[in-house]
Amino acid sequence: MPGNTIGKLFRLTSFGESHGKAIGGIIDGCPSGLYIDIDYIQDELRRRRPGQSSITTSRSEDDEVELLSGIFEGKTTGTPIGFVVWNKNQHSSDYDNMRDVFRPSHADYSWETKYGIRDYRGGGRSSAREHISRVVGGAFAKIFLKQFGINIVAYTSQVGDIKLDKKYDEVDINKIEKNIVRCPDEEKANAMINLINKIKKEGNTVGGMVSCIISGLPTGLGEPVFEKLHARLAQAMMSINAAKGFEYGSGFNTVTMLGSMHNDVFVVENDKIKTKTNLSGGVQGGISNGENIYFNVAFKPVATLLKEQQTVGKYKKETTLKAKGRHDACVVPRAVPVVEAMAAMVIADAFLENKVNQCFF
Repeated sequence: MPGNTIGKLFRLTSFGESHGKAIGGIIDGCPSGLYIDIDYIQDELRRRRPGQSSITTSRSEDDEVELLSGIFEGKTTGTPIGFVVWNKNQHSSDYDNMRDVFRPSHADYSWETKYGIRDYRGGGRSSAREHISRVVGGAFAKIFLKQFGINIVAYTSQVGDIKLDKKYDEVDINKIEKNIVRCPDEEKANAMINLINKIKKEGNTVGGMVSCIISGLPTGLGEPVFEKLHARLAQAMMSINAAKGFEYGSGFNTVTMLGSMHNDVFVVENDKIKTKTNLSGGVQGGISNGENIYFNVAFKPVATLLKEQQTVGKYKKETTLKAKGRHDACVVPRAVPVVEAMAAMVIADAFLENKVNQCFF
């Protein structure tokens, strides 16, 4: 089963299943000499973990990371960084009624058809619990990027039909962690929380949007033609569970615009070439142009419903299914740190690649 590694120079390989003994990974290519704050990594995992608030699944996991290699006297050595998070709160019996049936809109049917076997306990490898490895990898990438002034921050911009109508440069990022839904607007956040709680009581689920801003980038990241920076970001974001759409810059709004409206005019500010606007979203020709990169990731409603649904069993018999256990009514608030992590690893990989290419000039 390939497809468990992301990156070329900064690489993460993840392993583990949701109801197995552990989730973990190996980070390869992380530069040496980085001071690693284990509390920072643990805090990133806290932002993703279940049971963190009233609007997330009630399942409680400490998600405590154990670093196995690649760190000496608090710094990276440049060797592979191995890490593990032990699973401690599995209720596998919650999935007994799903052993022989395919959950609607889950990976069950396609997975079993492809591999001939599947771990029905929470989805196994296809579970969003695999994202633990991504958050740890992203934390290391963030630490690396921070020394160059590169910052990555994401937030909830929409839940259902409740949307934050602010441009990315109008958002107060200091307010993101001030509420449990991670929306940097108190009024919208309260409305989103109320909607999620209402949907949760109905045994249903709701989707939403995560927006992300990458600031402090140099010009020159990205490798056309098939390794364009926005294409690499899109691939990373679309690998996140429940992600259904990606747009960067002006995105789908461009279809209603004229070229004269959309072009980012070049100007000189403080003896530097800049763009007067940033509808390109910080990427032109697949290469970063020094402006902020901003993008949106759309997430579908969680597929597991606490209400009866029609489905089919593995023996092609029609039946009904009602999920049991502890599940999110909206994945978006917990997806925020995952979006940041995936963006950080893509940028770290492209940054290192750019440094290597510069050696030839």
